[in-house]
Amino acid sequence: MSEDFALTLAQINPVVGDVAGNVARILAARTVAARDGAHLAVFPELTVSGYPPEDLVLKAAFLDAVEAGVADLAEVTGDGGPALLVGAPWRVDGRCYNAALLLEGGRVAATTLKHHLPNYGVFDEVRVFAPGPLPATVAFRGLRLGVMVCEDMWHADVARALADDGAELLIVPNGSPFELDKAGVRLGHAAARVSESGLPLVYVNQVGGQDELVFDGASFVLDVRGRRVLGLPAWDEASVTMTWRRDGRGLVPQAIDDRQSGAAREEDIYRALVTGLGDYVAKNRFPGVVLGLSGGIDSALAAAIAVDALGAERVWCVMMPSPYTSAESLEDAKAVAEMLGCRYDILGIEPAMAAFDAMLAPVAGGRAPGVTEENIQSRARGLTLMALSNAFGPMVLSTGNKSEMSVGYATLYGDMCGGFAVLKDVYKTTVFALSRWRNRTRPPGGRGPDGPVMPERVIVKPPSAELRPDQTDQDSLPPYEVLDGILACLIEGEVSVAGTVARGWDETVVRQVWRMLDRAEYKRRQAPPGVKITSRSFGRERRYPITNGFTGAI
Repeated sequence: MSEDFALTLAQINPVVGDVAGNVARILAARTVAARDGAHLAVFPELTVSGYPPEDLVLKAAFLDAVEAGVADLAEVTGDGGPALLVGAPWRVDGRCYNAALLLEGGRVAATTLKHHLPNYGVFDEVRVFAPGPLPATVAFRGLRLGVMVCEDMWHADVARALADDGAELLIVPNGSPFELDKAGVRLGHAAARVSESGLPLVYVNQVGGQDELVFDGASFVLDVRGRRVLGLPAWDEASVTMTWRRDGRGLVPQAIDDRQSGAAREEDIYRALVTGLGDYVAKNRFPGVVLGLSGGIDSALAAAIAVDALGAERVWCVMMPSPYTSAESLEDAKAVAEMLGCRYDILGIEPAMAAFDAMLAPVAGGRAPGVTEENIQSRARGLTLMALSNAFGPMVLSTGNKSEMSVGYATLYGDMCGGFAVLKDVYKTTVFALSRWRNRTRPPGGRGPDGPVMPERVIVKPPSAELRPDQTDQDSLPPYEVLDGILACLIEGEVSVAGTVARGWDETVVRQVWRMLDRAEYKRRQAPPGVKITSRSFGRERRYPITNGFTGAI
């Protein structure tokens, strides 16, 4: 290669299963790459199918559609413009692989098959893909490219094999989901591969939400010294073309442009939640959301996220007071809706409570009121929201948080009711932190107000479900800073009860929390999906049996 090599990093937001739409997105990005003079445009992992496609790849008709889409893309490259490096599930000799395909000159010019298939956390690729061999380099216009598909970058053997085969540049297409503190881990693995191979590295990650996963983009380039010389924005689609030149040191980037600065922890979490909810609603074609606005902090934060994701005109807040709802809660709920600018209605549930009391009286009359009556209130609210959803179309947005879900402090078919639980993986202490942050800061791209989104009283008052007189959450739970600290040990850390106690938590409280966590598995199995932000979200990452005779403090 005697001339400069121009490469486009195309950080896009595909839709799983929408092959035609994804092909159109790739072609739109190629048009931009051609305008910028690119020789090659690199896209994220499994771009043609969307990631992760899960059991769709077990359907022959789906793989047929993917192959037809790839053929359409390949044909376009016959015009002599930019070649494409795209990801697709790909059949070879009757087996399906997670592949990166180089499309050039009107054909599939080279195929790289993913070698290391992740089978931990949210990943289940061993179930649907066959592992490929250690890859060889790809010849491209006088260059030798080393392609490593996502997980292959996390292991030293693939980069070593490519370097031994004469690679001059490592290219890593990714579908790497967001979780807290993962950006540094990614960068560390990339820097290790650069150090071991002596080669620069291009990392291209997808962006957007897919069910419970969110992808933050944040693609980057490292030079041969491991310096980050280019960074794409987190949470936004982006396309950047950079130029490389070959000299005695190998391929050298000609322009250093790393304007990406690290976001605050709260901003990353908040934007993950906005992205996850916004794409879930948009990709599933809901007209908007409806949620119960109680005057408490969880529903206020959920409403703010919804408005930032969708716009106030697509968010419907409903206050459903009971005889136990305080005047403060009525005032605060109204104030939140007014600050956010969204629709607000009041539908009291006392008639439903009375109807249930009368209906149950022949078999349950004379009992002292208790948890049954409390749950009826919650279920009356859930039924009301579902009725509004059925009648008018918006998806019911659940507002419960991870602390509550962990210990079962939630009512099945009541406050757990909904199509999506945006705070499902957010501990209560983080709910407080995000609410304070959002009252100070409007997130980039947020559609909500530039200013506070809830009264300060919503943040500082003691949390309460208000299902009986003078109730607070701490009647049933340890203080949230204690509860969340213990839960982080038991869930994310998989620390034993004894190990958690050794970290300074009271043994009686730890055992109480562990018992509640263990007993609530059946509720969590029936919860709606929600955005994953931690390293151990409920669902695919934490799978305990509901019927479980093991009672030891694990």
